[in-house]
Amino acid sequence: MERRGGDRDEKSKFDLLEDSRIDSGIESFGSYHSTMSSVPDHRSGREEQDKLSTDERVDSSYGSSSLTTESLSDLLGKCNVSGARTDQGSPNLHLHITPVDYTEEEGNLLTTVTEDGDTFLHLAIIHEVEEFAHQLINLFPKEILDIQNNLYQTPLHLAVYLNQVSVVKGLVASGACLELQDQDGNTPLHVACEQGRFDCANEMLRYASPSMLTPVFETQNWRGLTCLHVATLHKQHRIMKMLIKKSVDLNIQEGTSGKTALHMAVELHDVDAVILLLKRGANVDAAMLNGCTALHLAVGRQDIAITSHLCQAGADKMIRNIEDETALDLADGNDDILALLPFDDIQLMGRTVSLNY
Repeated sequence: MERRGGDRDEKSKFDLLEDSRIDSGIESFGSYHSTMSSVPDHRSGREEQDKLSTDERVDSSYGSSSLTTESLSDLLGKCNVSGARTDQGSPNLHLHITPVDYTEEEGNLLTTVTEDGDTFLHLAIIHEVEEFAHQLINLFPKEILDIQNNLYQTPLHLAVYLNQVSVVKGLVASGACLELQDQDGNTPLHVACEQGRFDCANEMLRYASPSMLTPVFETQNWRGLTCLHVATLHKQHRIMKMLIKKSVDLNIQEGTSGKTALHMAVELHDVDAVILLLKRGANVDAAMLNGCTALHLAVGRQDIAITSHLCQAGADKMIRNIEDETALDLADGNDDILALLPFDDIQLMGRTVSLNY
């Protein structure tokens, strides 16, 4: 990698990680601090003023660092980060610093975890110094790439949130984990589905096989929602199509009331999502925990268009929920709805009997 410090001779090297490898996650911060160099609190009053204001933060993890975009760019201009891995995957890593007036503490910024749990890679992504982020991705072993800050965010979470597609691509190519969850239980793919980060989602899913993605697709956040549910709730149709192409389970139920994506699309009056899910094979008669099908919800909401699509898809009009109600019982005298639900079946000793003439 070409140096940015000119043609001066190299005078010093700092070993960043040597052969240390730790488990990812919030509980690893203690060992990370003991393995990596920490920075003494030597900030001046002027440096304190350089901290990001609250309005500039993406979330609360970003506020404690005195590093700014300018200081990161300055380090990038004066440092050349390079690294290589052995065939066994163990790192052989060094930081090359050109001969400038940098103290040892300033050099140790490159091996620091802040009080908010952010690694230097977190901070490079936060401050959108993407070139430096790529150098650190090439430098760090997988375990460091998956370090979670105090909000349980990995660098991949942040890169997706900030729509840094090339950084997402680099992290995924280096083996960053797709299953780690932040403080809300969201994986990076949940974040992409919520924020509409189609390109980021594409990079995370592009080379993964369906079997590799199954655990990711089944992961629920703390509200009981999988990625498909989140994409449906936020009407991210392109991402929904991508998930379907990767064999996501269309009938997976969320963890609170047992809704499928089809139930959610009906509740949102999202005709396009309903059509998409039905065409791709969603179970039209899937029932929530209370026994309601999508047809119950559509009729109850007096949604004629969606009721029509569900009927055309073969929805069973006689299914009863736990209140012993069929969809017909919920029509509430709406003639347009009733026209879609002809009463052509009768119940005989609890069994539906079709009347054929």
